[in-house]
Formats: sequence, C-alpha cells, structure tokens
Amino acid sequence: MNKQDLIEFVANKGLTQTKADAERVVEAIFSQIKSTVISGDRVSIAGFGIFDKKATQAKEARNPRTGEKIQIPASHKVKFTVAKAFKEEVKA
Repeated sequence: MNKQDLIEFVANKGLTQTKADAERVVEAIFSQIKSTVISGDRVSIAGFGIFDKKATQAKEARNPRTGEKIQIPASHKVKFTVAKAFKEEVKA
C-alpha cells in the first residue's frame, strides 16, 4: 500500500465527500506527524506505534571499497517502534 492507495481507501470508506478531500486529510495527518517529530516531540498512536526523533553521534568508519577511514557526522534519525498489540497481530 502506498500513499495513493491510502487516499483511495479513505475516499472509498465514505469518510470524506470527495477524493480531493481524502487527499487533504491524508496529507494533513502526514504533515502533522512530520512536523511534530522534526520539533523533537514523539507521536504515539495507540495500537499502532511511536514515531520518535533520535540523535546519532559522530563516528569514524571505513569505506568498504578502499579501506579509507571516513568521518560520519552526528545527525538525527526517525525511529519507529511498533506497538505491542500490532506486533502480536502480525505474528498471528
């Protein structure tokens, strides 16, 4: 399932009047999740999971092709933790 499929799903469920309305709803949800995580807050959706921003430290690594040492700068990554209930449903 991709974003377009999700928009189709919302439109077909009768949750919105038009497909354009469904697209605006899906875009608004994604936008809110992204802006919340970017600001450093976590997004917790009960029964689904948690989106969180995690800091990574700078580190030294090796280029596997040349063996040359390279520096990887510190950055931030998005971490998603699956809710226990969701994980159990997938296992079944």
